[in-house]
Amino acid sequence: MQAMTTWLLVAAGTLVGVYLLLTLALVVAGRGGRAAAVARFVPDCAVLFARLLRDPAVPRRRKLLLGGTLLYLASPIDLVPDLIPIAGQLDDAIVVGLVLRAVVRGTGDDVLRRHWPGTEQSLGLLLRLAGVSPSRRSARRRPGPAP
Repeated sequence: MQAMTTWLLVAAGTLVGVYLLLTLALVVAGRGGRAAAVARFVPDCAVLFARLLRDPAVPRRRKLLLGGTLLYLASPIDLVPDLIPIAGQLDDAIVVGLVLRAVVRGTGDDVLRRHWPGTEQSLGLLLRLAGVSPSRRSARRRPGPAP
């Protein structure tokens, strides 16, 4: 049990380190605004997953997928190791996108919108990851005048 805890701490530390390095690289490249958006995106996703897990409107099967995804992301064992630049993080993004797509199919994209704590721009990225089409997004975001 202690070995598993150690691995989880190492994995979490590695993920935080890579995350901070990527954010710092954006700041150094003169893209502070994007760095701030990236810095908020991962924590916003964690808040989203936690809120979805507590939402009674989300079916149990989808909650199991969400919980399994959180375990996968925290695990030091990945399909593609996170130490491999870009590809290591891309497989995590693909897994998150597939799970969010399943949640949207089971509950609708309004559940993601309701629980998303971040900006509209990052919500757009999240919805693209979840496979929600742009026309559907814009139609839902801008309701017409009330009759």
